[in-house]
Amino acid sequence: MQKKIVDLRSDTVTLPGREMREAMSRAEVGDDVYGEDPSVNRLESKAAALMGKEAAVFVPSGIMGNLMAVLTHTSKGEAVILDPDSHIYYYEAGGSSLIGGVQLWPVANLHTPEGLENLKKELRPDDIHFAPAKLLCLENTHNRKGGTVLKPDEQDAFYKLAQEKGLALHLDGARIFNAAQALGCPVTDLTRSCDSVMFCLSKGLGAPVGSLLAGTSTFIETARRYRRLLGGGMRQIGILAAAGLLALKQIPLLAEDHRRALKLAKGLSEIPALEILPFPPPTNIVIINTEGLGMTSVDFISRLEPYGVKAVSFGEYIVRMVTHLDIDDDDIERALKAVKNICP
Repeated sequence: MQKKIVDLRSDTVTLPGREMREAMSRAEVGDDVYGEDPSVNRLESKAAALMGKEAAVFVPSGIMGNLMAVLTHTSKGEAVILDPDSHIYYYEAGGSSLIGGVQLWPVANLHTPEGLENLKKELRPDDIHFAPAKLLCLENTHNRKGGTVLKPDEQDAFYKLAQEKGLALHLDGARIFNAAQALGCPVTDLTRSCDSVMFCLSKGLGAPVGSLLAGTSTFIETARRYRRLLGGGMRQIGILAAAGLLALKQIPLLAEDHRRALKLAKGLSEIPALEILPFPPPTNIVIINTEGLGMTSVDFISRLEPYGVKAVSFGEYIVRMVTHLDIDDDDIERALKAVKNICP
């Protein structure tokens, strides 16, 4: 029998279980481009209500959802303010610039206690020399910062400043339910302070594909046009929406992912040469600095492979491990044992 792989690369690697596959096979379907897929309509209504917004639209990916938000909020030649480590800036292939024709304007350490003051200092006056800023993007939780969380009052402060400066605020909430779980607050405490929000079904919630973009009815109406333009208008996708509806029922299980991430981080922190940043991990992402081992992240990961443990490089000496639905306590023990075996 083949030994199970402990895949800690991302929470995107989860596989749909039997219940989800059965729900997909039973799904009511219709042509979603015509608005006739009942499963999609239920999912979009549910998502809008969860986010505290008027409407929502189902999209194939979070990247498409974020791009649709940028396109809807801005016009060519305008500027989008965001953190240089944000997913939109770092991982989305320059789509906002290529397709949206906007200038991405990074503000360092935007998601830190000093972030609001950094933003105030970086804001430029209304001047013909500058691309006019029209959109501020935040990310909660923040992937490259180790799953860190912006609290409701912090987001509220950003939103207040954005409104004062005439900026819309889009929230990349790919893992927004992880943030709410970590804070023990309703997710609407985090989504009240934004004009639009995107969240993923295909990460910690375990669906095979899909994200939702939510906002006002007018905003979503325009965003649907951009979904069509980007090739995201799909047909009988109730089979995917059925998975999404079941995924939303799994939100409480994120607490187990956080518990296991903490268990993993505590075990790794007992190895003197390793540094865990941040410690303790606030959600389900564990960031490991291997420089103290004199071992690059690529070398560290390759040495884990014979033990059936997978992780991902986040920098020359930075490794990311992510807990998820398909990781249990035994997997955490196996991962810790493997790391201890490769450490001198």
